[in-house]
Amino acid sequence: MYSFKTCGGVVVRSMSMLLILAVVTSLCCGLARAAVPGITGGAKTPTFNLVASAGSTSQPDGASIYTWGFGCGKAGSAVGLTAAAAPAGYAPAALTAISTCPVMQLPGPTLIVTEGDTVTVNLTNELPVAAGNTSIIFPGFKVSTTNGVAGVLAREATRGTTVTYSFTATKPGTYVYHSGTQPELQIEMGLYGVVIVLPKTPPAVCQTPGALGSQADYRLSTAAYDHPQTCYDREYLFQLMEMDSNIHLAALQQVTDCDATVAATPTATCAPIAVQTEPYHPNYFLINGRSMPDDMDGPYSSAYPNQPYNGNPHLHPGETMLIRAVGQGRIQHPLHIHGNHARVLARDGNLLLSSVDQLSLAGPLIFTFPTVSGQTVDALFQWTGKGLNWDVYGHTYAGAPAGPSTAGNGDPAPCYPDLNGYYTNASNPAAIPGVTPNYGEWSADHNKPIPVTPPDPNIVANGLWYGGTPYLGLQSIPSGSAQFISTPLPPGFASQNPSAGYAFMWHSHDEREITTNDVFPGGMMMMMIIDPPAAKIDESQ
Repeated sequence: MYSFKTCGGVVVRSMSMLLILAVVTSLCCGLARAAVPGITGGAKTPTFNLVASAGSTSQPDGASIYTWGFGCGKAGSAVGLTAAAAPAGYAPAALTAISTCPVMQLPGPTLIVTEGDTVTVNLTNELPVAAGNTSIIFPGFKVSTTNGVAGVLAREATRGTTVTYSFTATKPGTYVYHSGTQPELQIEMGLYGVVIVLPKTPPAVCQTPGALGSQADYRLSTAAYDHPQTCYDREYLFQLMEMDSNIHLAALQQVTDCDATVAATPTATCAPIAVQTEPYHPNYFLINGRSMPDDMDGPYSSAYPNQPYNGNPHLHPGETMLIRAVGQGRIQHPLHIHGNHARVLARDGNLLLSSVDQLSLAGPLIFTFPTVSGQTVDALFQWTGKGLNWDVYGHTYAGAPAGPSTAGNGDPAPCYPDLNGYYTNASNPAAIPGVTPNYGEWSADHNKPIPVTPPDPNIVANGLWYGGTPYLGLQSIPSGSAQFISTPLPPGFASQNPSAGYAFMWHSHDEREITTNDVFPGGMMMMMIIDPPAAKIDESQ
């Protein structure tokens, strides 16, 4: 029923209609895409006013799951990272009003601050009466607390009151936050999120837009850390979490019973909520609060009012993606990536440096993130098509010369390797980021034909999605450009799909975790899209 033919994870044949429609929807419907959406609380002394409350979240099987979450309370708010709030010396115009904060959300709002900031989080408890107290702990930070009552792990807010947490964001990185009250229940119910600390002064070598060229810049910073080997071009956050709907149903029943008791006798009290959390049998598996295919819809979609974040990474060849992977659940989730290995930079905000301060000699190359519970991993990922031994950029066609490109041989899209073998702005002559159609190409494979006969396009074409050739998107540049070339898609496709690309499946390597309530496909699965160099990647809201 579900058939795939892949080349290192590249989807090149038709899938089940459900999966292909999900991919086409995410690619072709003009949906806005967010890199790392979140909220900021101002510069230097950011303040976040969070509210813990109850709501519901949806699943692709139609289930509505009773959920607790952090959010911005009854009114919600429109907030975001502006150029003025970005790190010193870096203020891209694209970073304006990047986010909203719903009444409650799953996961909680991503808190974006800068190294050295004094951070204040005011937490108000608006959970149901039966839920009792709640709190937040911030692993990796030295936290001081005012107000609240004593708890096992942190001072807690009783129902209807506010507790204040303060800490200094001492070093860059990705960090978790979550409830410290009945964590076996409250984290399961949805009380968790992420803190991102940006470097105060990114290395000067990272200040230029790099491979983004003239395209809009949506990065939160230019580097993940105060280190010249942590520069990046795009970034995405992936929070992996499981959910046992039976626990949520049991919590809802106790909350409902308590509410009925209090309604009948306002002076009555309820026993503290006591939900059995073992044995643990999760049946929903989430990336950023959604399951596949919902995670490939746009951020802040009205279809998921309490699940604003998506999981839909896009990349141009040769660009560097910063992956922020977080294990938020009780169990490990092996996030498996296709297309290339990723170089681990840090765990829990701690850079992995060798004795000579070389990241390239310290952090391991991985193709599966273990996402240990409560652990964060920052890693760098690239896709170039290196070593496939055929021209994935599609330059070999009737009339093109065979073999490596040389000046004057009639090749309409030459490829000049830089010192590392790629065609970049370090080549001679240089490629132009965002303009040269094969920017980032592995030059040794330039003009090599596909080693197999391409399938019949009538078989591999599904609507606007075409994956039956080595063609990578745009091979036609407007005639006013000095780089003008024209190599159309199969007849009729050029006008319908001007930004075809390659789709790599990123998913959990635990088979049960790519299901939704035991139905495949679903769960922890998404597509990482390699867009053609000249196609715009829109990460605005």
